[in-house]
Amino acid sequence: MEQLTWSAVLLLLALSVRETLTQRIIGGQEVERYSIKYQASIQYNRNHYCGATLIRPQWVVSAAHCWRPAQLIQVVLSEHSLVEEEGFEQVFNISKILVHYSYNYKTFNNDIMLIKLSEPAKLNAYVQPAPLPEDDTPALPGYTTCKVSGWGVTHIYSYFLSPVLRAVDVQTIPYCHNYYYWRITDNMMCAGSRFGGKDSCQGDSGGPLICNGNLEGIVSWGISCANPYFPGVYTQVRMYVRWMDWIINSDNPNN
Repeated sequence: MEQLTWSAVLLLLALSVRETLTQRIIGGQEVERYSIKYQASIQYNRNHYCGATLIRPQWVVSAAHCWRPAQLIQVVLSEHSLVEEEGFEQVFNISKILVHYSYNYKTFNNDIMLIKLSEPAKLNAYVQPAPLPEDDTPALPGYTTCKVSGWGVTHIYSYFLSPVLRAVDVQTIPYCHNYYYWRITDNMMCAGSRFGGKDSCQGDSGGPLICNGNLEGIVSWGISCANPYFPGVYTQVRMYVRWMDWIINSDNPNN
C-alpha cells in the first residue's frame, strides 16, 4: 500500500511538472510594437536567424557563433513582425564584422562580435541604442530580474520562429558552475528560472539580456531550453566594454 501511494505521488508530480512546462511560452509574451528600441534582427535573404543589439548608431553587437560572411547578411532595426512589412524597418548592409580575437567555437568562450552597419541608423522614437555597463556599474546580485527578447522558438522542441518579437523576464542565476561545471568561464553568466519554463532558445542567439537598464548579456548557449536544471548561458557583456570601445573608437569612418 505504501509503495502504491508513493507511485501515485510521483505520477501526480510528473503530470504537474509537464503541465507547467507546456503552459509556459519559452519566448515570453509579444511585446508592444517598437518598445524594445535597441533590438536588431540579423537576416539572410530577409530571413531572421540571429538577434543583435544596437549599441552605437552604426554598430550592433551579437554572438560570435552568429557569424556569416558580411556580404550575405543584413541587419534590420525597428522590426516587429517577421511576416509583414510594417513600414518602419531600417535595413542595413554590413560594412565589416569583427569577431572577438579569442573566440572559441568549441567552448563558446568569448562569444561576441561587433557588426558595423553600412551607414548610421536613424535614431528616432523606435530606434535607440542600449546603454552598456560602465566601470563603476555595481555587480549584479544573484536573482536580479532581467529581460531577454527575440524571435526565437516559443515551444520546447519546436523548429518554428515566433513571427513577432517577444520578451520574457528571467533571473540571473548565481553559481553557474554548479550547473555546467568546467564549461563556464568568467566571461559567461547564467539566467533563467529556478522552476524552468522561461528561457531564450533557438533563434534568440545573439540577442540582448537587459538588467537594470544596461546590456549585460548576449544569448550564447545552453542545454535544452527552459530546463530548470540547465539555465541559459550568456556572454557577460561587461567583460568586453573596453574591447568594444577600443574597436569602435579606433575605427576608420571611411571603411
